[in-house]
Amino acid sequence: MQPDILADVQPVSHDGSAKCFLDALRVKIGEHNFQHWFVSRSQVSLSGSTFNVSVGSAFLSTWMQRKFSGDVLAIAREIVPGCTVDWRIDEQLAAASDADSSLATTPAALAVAGSSTSRVKPQRTTTTKSAKSPGRREGRRFAKLDSFVQGACNELAVTAARQVASHPGERFSPLYIHGGVGVGKTHLAEAIYCEVRKQNPEMQVVFMTAESFGNQFTHALRNQSLPSFRARFRSVDVLIIDDVGFLNGKPGMQEEFLHTFEQLSSHGKQVVVTADCHPRLMSKMSGELTTRFLCGLVSRLEAPDLQTRRQIVGLKLRPFAGQVSEEAMDFVARRFTHSVRELEGALNTLLTWFAMTKKKVAIQTARQALSELERDCIRVVRLSDIEAAVCQLFGIDASDLKSDKRTRSVSQPRMLAMFLARRHTQAAYKEIGDFFGGRNHSTVVAAEKKVDTWLRAEKELTFAGRNWHLSDVMESIEHQLLAG
Repeated sequence: MQPDILADVQPVSHDGSAKCFLDALRVKIGEHNFQHWFVSRSQVSLSGSTFNVSVGSAFLSTWMQRKFSGDVLAIAREIVPGCTVDWRIDEQLAAASDADSSLATTPAALAVAGSSTSRVKPQRTTTTKSAKSPGRREGRRFAKLDSFVQGACNELAVTAARQVASHPGERFSPLYIHGGVGVGKTHLAEAIYCEVRKQNPEMQVVFMTAESFGNQFTHALRNQSLPSFRARFRSVDVLIIDDVGFLNGKPGMQEEFLHTFEQLSSHGKQVVVTADCHPRLMSKMSGELTTRFLCGLVSRLEAPDLQTRRQIVGLKLRPFAGQVSEEAMDFVARRFTHSVRELEGALNTLLTWFAMTKKKVAIQTARQALSELERDCIRVVRLSDIEAAVCQLFGIDASDLKSDKRTRSVSQPRMLAMFLARRHTQAAYKEIGDFFGGRNHSTVVAAEKKVDTWLRAEKELTFAGRNWHLSDVMESIEHQLLAG
């Protein structure tokens, strides 16, 4: 067993307030967490109205803020009202902290799922009957393929996931899975991870978020440890990166990921990535990386259709058979249409209602219990919201949409904006025309019909030197509008 190289680093405090802070924190987060993270890896002090929490590396700082920042700030403000918390990197702790993080991020240890890992036990390259289930690693529960409800909305992506999991590196690499929020991208990525480890226990499999990849790259760059960073990521058999859109607009991280991808691809290794949108819709992603994403299989996950939603509701309520009526279940499947998370939230509300009343949830109860939830989900889209979303995607000024310019780079976004205004607002044709430069209602009618024709013909738009499927463009804009 590796020794705890930070065991001698103790928390320090310069007055009674800091001491009270540490005592309260010990109670709040538990003795184990306190001893492991604050006694052994950090120093705490009070300076004026600021609590300073010092750690040895950016890696530890990122992880500890994710896990404890809420508790730390709440306790600090109980002791010193209105105070702030400053997370710092202490150079005196850096050497020990660097050594510790290198133990926690060896190639084998990276074969765990999570954007924030620490002191991870190394993965065995072979498994036995007594080995841990591949669905769990260091306390995290991973989704599996057999719990993913397959339907017309996701059939291609699920089939591709099964093929990649069964034959990593042999079918297509990368597998690029994209779709809106809550449609199952992370579920599929985790399921691939579990299935590969189950069928190929000798393989090194890495699952992590793009944010974690970027954080570790930044840490390696700052600490001049890029060779070891590259050795870790470029020697794996399967690399699964969740939410690769995090790299959009970060050229340094993109270049590093590109070289990692090239190294793995040239050796027949498997890469899987997930994202919120099609590769071509990442306007700040390098062309080299975009074309690499396109060279494998790009698979889109749609929002679940009614039949799929019914199956999901049935699966989620299977452990609670008899507590929710069939009519109430169908009501949930019909009313919550955007994502699986919406369905789960609605079902949690009904189950909580059942726990409170001890009565079977009928259709009338479901309507009453979920009415406030539906009301809180209402998103009112304004004409100005549509204008902002279109301008951001196409990289044009709002004044251009309202101008008399007839160039294609302006006229097409203007027509899309008018079409979206009719679809997502209650504004009349004249009101829309007035908003977009004082145009008459016939112009708006013509724009609506034109865009509808484009959608039916699956037209591609050309701008910024690329061809874009109109349906993908519309999905990206509408996702932004509905998300607020």
